[in-house]
Amino acid sequence: MSARNDVAPDTLGVELTEDGIAVEYNDGRTVFYHGVPKKADGKLRTAPAKDAHVLVTDASETQGILVYVNDLNTHDDILEDTGVGRIMLDDEADELFPGVVVRDHQMRVEVEADLDQVDGRVFVFEEDEMGEQSYEIVSPES
Repeated sequence: MSARNDVAPDTLGVELTEDGIAVEYNDGRTVFYHGVPKKADGKLRTAPAKDAHVLVTDASETQGILVYVNDLNTHDDILEDTGVGRIMLDDEADELFPGVVVRDHQMRVEVEADLDQVDGRVFVFEEDEMGEQSYEIVSPES
């Protein structure tokens, strides 16, 4: 398999519904992440070997950026056409968006959000051929 590159995300349309979250790609297609996201206090570490997608919305919750983390399956030109970004993590933490940091942690992806720096909301989706889970990173309870 060839190496994959980081791809900058575009702003995409987002719709939060009671059944899940819809993201409209630049090519007109829509992806739907099913279910009400579970809450995660401040940060989330995905299960091992799962595909991880991070969605950061703006304050209106109608637009956002979607980034695939360590995705080896999607070709760069497909990501560029859809507006979805990709980040390939190395040994260091990478800032995905101001206030949102991602790390590679032993075949897991860790996403940490400082919600004082993020105007909107931060969602993490983990999936594989067996299913998907949705999470929202929220401020830790005081």
